[in-house]
Amino acid sequence: MNVEIHDVQIEYPEGCNIIIGQTHFIKTAEDLYEVIATTVPQARFGVAFTEASGPCLIRTEGNDEELVQGCVQVLNAIGAGHVFCVLLRDAYPINVLNQIKNCPEVCHIYCATANPLQVIVASTLQGWGILGVIDGLPPKGVETDEDRQERRDLLRRIGYKR
Repeated sequence: MNVEIHDVQIEYPEGCNIIIGQTHFIKTAEDLYEVIATTVPQARFGVAFTEASGPCLIRTEGNDEELVQGCVQVLNAIGAGHVFCVLLRDAYPINVLNQIKNCPEVCHIYCATANPLQVIVASTLQGWGILGVIDGLPPKGVETDEDRQERRDLLRRIGYKR
């Protein structure tokens, strides 16, 4: 067997969060649309899903065409089947991640991030598949008491802690 490993730099619109995962069925795009729209009604988002059989199309949904097209770009770059991409604006992954995980078609979440992102894929004669992701940058140290307080203040300022 001949396997090659590739790193794919993921480009997505500034100010967005991205969720990438593995899924298995054509109704994924519509179901993820419903999950996001009903969980965070004010969110702007795009959803795309790559079929792995039949016509092997990228299926899309969303309420923001720029984000829908951004998802298409991401999935074209990855080149693997049964993968979905969500781009979010005016919401955070924490707002929708559990609901996405509970979607019957979703098999696995690779990442939910706003960081620089690389997807590690393997290619064989059959096609491409995701092995994992490189999410963000390596650690630069351990937080100080001041850093800890800044983190705690941020979570309270954006409404995630009281």
